[in-house]
Amino acid sequence: MTKPCILCVAITGSLPTKADNPAVPITIAEQIESTHAAFEAGASIAHCHVRDDAGKPTSDPERFERLMEGIRAHCPDMIVQFSTGGRSGAGRERGGMLPLRPDMASLTVGSNNFPTRVYENPPDLVDWLAAEMLAYNIKPEVEAFDLSHIVQAAAMQRDGRLKGPIYVQFVMGVKNAMPADERIFDFYIETLARLAPGSEWCAAGIGSAQLTINDWSIAKGGHTRTGLEDNVRLDRGTLAPSNAALVRRAAELCARYGRPVATPRDARAILGLAPA
Repeated sequence: MTKPCILCVAITGSLPTKADNPAVPITIAEQIESTHAAFEAGASIAHCHVRDDAGKPTSDPERFERLMEGIRAHCPDMIVQFSTGGRSGAGRERGGMLPLRPDMASLTVGSNNFPTRVYENPPDLVDWLAAEMLAYNIKPEVEAFDLSHIVQAAAMQRDGRLKGPIYVQFVMGVKNAMPADERIFDFYIETLARLAPGSEWCAAGIGSAQLTINDWSIAKGGHTRTGLEDNVRLDRGTLAPSNAALVRRAAELCARYGRPVATPRDARAILGLAPA
């Protein structure tokens, strides 16, 4: 298998703290430094959240702007992907940073259960976020927490709300949502190929599912995500020393399966993105 594998690093997220792992980057400066190390290790997409002065998640456009500027200055050609996730704000606040025109942004096209709450993505908000991404020429990464999200993303491509070919990330291992189950994983791949031919896919495993999902993704010809947002450990007894360490582990899996790690230029070509 010679297709380059895109490695996405989810550097911070909304939940992990330094109490969970001191390596979690919280400030903008820490995030830029951590992203640069992950970039050097092979990551070509940076999935970005920002925190306020108290370390709480926020959708503050000014903080996103400083983070994007730092990544672009220190990580040439790296793809910047903003999160529009629901822990960082309510309603259209979640897309308030999209006028900054990052290369990509996450888009969840339906609701689902999280460990202690419902992750709400009402249709009117989904349509507004998708329209903003079209307006600012931002490529969505559809985060599929459920099979219905794949079906909906394909429908949105057919009716023009999403510009094809779409890029879908299977998110597995979230408690009360979709488990890391290989037969379900294979059905996701098959369903996406049937409903949205020519699309690309990646996958993220949460917590202890991270390494398993990295392995399946790379072995089956897709792309994959790693990073401290999803998992703060190398194994049950060992904290991950950095985002870069998790990226290196994914890169080692690529070598095991004979797949080259995608450079940022490779990733841009695969995803149909313009040069930086």
